[in-house]
Amino acid sequence: MIPGFLLPEQIAREDGQSAAVALDALAGKNILLTLGINRIIEQESLDVSIEGSPDGEHWRTLVTFPQKFYCGTYSLLLNLDKTPDVRHVRAQWKVGRWGRGEQKPLFGFYLFAEEAKIMVGAA
Repeated sequence: MIPGFLLPEQIAREDGQSAAVALDALAGKNILLTLGINRIIEQESLDVSIEGSPDGEHWRTLVTFPQKFYCGTYSLLLNLDKTPDVRHVRAQWKVGRWGRGEQKPLFGFYLFAEEAKIMVGAA
């Protein structure tokens, strides 16, 4: 199912995780992850990580985006060549809020995955 959305655009007010996605032919390859944040309120944070599993039952963290506080589009490379046993991936997120006003966080975001096209140039 990659390329495609690991997490379609959604509004999140609490921690959560996406459904598992099978890697199929992309197992052991490089995957470009794009996190898009299009809705946010002040004084909150979003932590997004990608977990991998060989069997869809036992999960481990593979890569984590740096903590985010602002709208924007952020990319991260997921290198699976050192973890060839990983056959499924999923996204996990944690939201936080502090300060004044409404204490429940609010994020609008999505996560897209596609095979990374790496070009090697001659020097």
